[in-house]
Amino acid sequence: MGTIPTHTSPLLTIPLSAATDFTVLAKHCKHFAETLTESNDPALKMALCGRLNTCLTLLQSTLLDPIPKSMRDSLAVDTLPASFPRFEPDCTELCHYCLALTQILTTQGLLPETRNYLSCLLCDLTLYFSAEITAPRWTIHLNKSGLRVIADISPAQV
Repeated sequence: MGTIPTHTSPLLTIPLSAATDFTVLAKHCKHFAETLTESNDPALKMALCGRLNTCLTLLQSTLLDPIPKSMRDSLAVDTLPASFPRFEPDCTELCHYCLALTQILTTQGLLPETRNYLSCLLCDLTLYFSAEITAPRWTIHLNKSGLRVIADISPAQV
């Protein structure tokens, strides 16, 4: 008899606990999520979802805690960074996210609390999607000759 090889990832063996630093947990969440989207193995995807859920649960319990004094220096900078984290999916991705959530919400296998959170997420994403789709794309102004000129702008500039 041969053995069936199983696909394992080093991410599945990372120790997680309530004592794990929140910045470390956040980095683990990032790695779990990235590997999850890149994987085609259903068993690995399920295991990564479980690890991501554990990591997010640990993070959630500390979100309102004060930042420990020992960590303040690691989160301080002398000059502001050129950019900050932003959620900027394009309209196609936003529409896919909204559709996926509506499909999940039409099933009956969710706990009421989960259904409520997903409904709120769907609402927030849909409002953002609607605002993004209907945001102005051009500015109209007169040039020196008195002609109307249309200049491109990004919705983020509005």
